[in-house]
Amino acid sequence: MTSDWIFALLVVDPLQAQIQEQVERARLPVEIIRQSQACLTSQGPQLIERAVGDYGWAAATVANIAIGRTAPAELLDSGDPQCAALLSVLSGAGEDA
Repeated sequence: MTSDWIFALLVVDPLQAQIQEQVERARLPVEIIRQSQACLTSQGPQLIERAVGDYGWAAATVANIAIGRTAPAELLDSGDPQCAALLSVLSGAGEDA
């Protein structure tokens, strides 16, 4: 149980914070905000489940995020229709920076 809490603390929570910050900064339409929340609601538990089942992936993911090799948003499933608009916004925000 401890490993899933650590993964949530180091990966899922920063992902949610990053998305919240970019959504607020971009002043997105309400529908995209709702889709973003639905995306996080479905993806967060899936990421934690994957981390619990594959410690190697979890450790590599935490390390890659910590050193900036992987952005937390890259963990979201682009095939999830709830995440598509959010990922589009996040990729656009990264290009503006």
